[in-house]
Amino acid sequence: MKYKIWIFNVTIVLVACMPALAQDKVREKFVFTPQWSAQAQFAGYYVAKEKGFYDNVGLDVEIVHPSVTQPAIDRVRRGESQATTLQLCEAMDVLDDGIPLVNILQTSMNNGMVIISRWGKNPLTQKGERVGVWSAGFGQLARCMSMKDNLNYEWIRFSTNITLFLTGAIDATLGMSYNEYYQILQAGFPLTDEEVYRFCDHGYNVQEDGVYMQRAYYLSHRDQARKFSEASRKGWEWAVNHFDETLDIVMKYVTKEHIATNRVLQKLMLEETLRLQLDRESGKREFRLRPDMVKLASDLMFEYGMIHQPLSYEDLVGDN
Repeated sequence: MKYKIWIFNVTIVLVACMPALAQDKVREKFVFTPQWSAQAQFAGYYVAKEKGFYDNVGLDVEIVHPSVTQPAIDRVRRGESQATTLQLCEAMDVLDDGIPLVNILQTSMNNGMVIISRWGKNPLTQKGERVGVWSAGFGQLARCMSMKDNLNYEWIRFSTNITLFLTGAIDATLGMSYNEYYQILQAGFPLTDEEVYRFCDHGYNVQEDGVYMQRAYYLSHRDQARKFSEASRKGWEWAVNHFDETLDIVMKYVTKEHIATNRVLQKLMLEETLRLQLDRESGKREFRLRPDMVKLASDLMFEYGMIHQPLSYEDLVGDN
């Protein structure tokens, strides 16, 4: 009798566990590569991974950061990663190069790019001077601005730090309001509003980070794309309401990736990244690509030779 009861109990336990076991077995592998090294800019994805939001929708997500020799978009191009983050202008540049992309989630609602003067000047007065730009890209909008405003900057490439700026090897540098701007302040370099040109305040408020995948992959994996998008959005929403724990998660990732940073800088980056997610008009996190900003970006990039033909909102979304 005891043996029969034991068998019965074991059977009940196995039956109860079967849904969870089955779900774990059918989880789809999904490799996600942010466009840069580990930092608070990507906090929502780290949260979604650590809090099980991807697991809950049946995705086995692996977050693989890019390297200097293997940019994120190259991994997507070769099918090694299913999705990456790109700024809107960069996504247009990639699409213009013949790689059809689909935006499956938009996190940034505002532009965070800045030009910071090295010599206490207004960057608009530094015509023809040397301005740092990332070797990895991200400078399409700045190049358009330089030509439109007749500044004709001499672009000097840098990789990942602000050394050229601090040593005076360049006259100004591009930066992000959540990254290089704070790095320069932390280095003890005082800045005034006059020395910092913010693109979003001068008619260049073009959205930045969104999640993109190749269109061909999207068309055959629509449900997978939806699951990743929804779980990632949940990660960002959770981050807003659990700031300190999110920062702990970010520090876990930067430590794992051996990133030279500190908690104060990552805190400032997280605060600014979350602020840039609030639409200026609605004051809400809308998580959508805005057609008007797509048109603004397309018009600027086409006029100043960054792309060969205009691109539309429909070119970047998955419903066509």
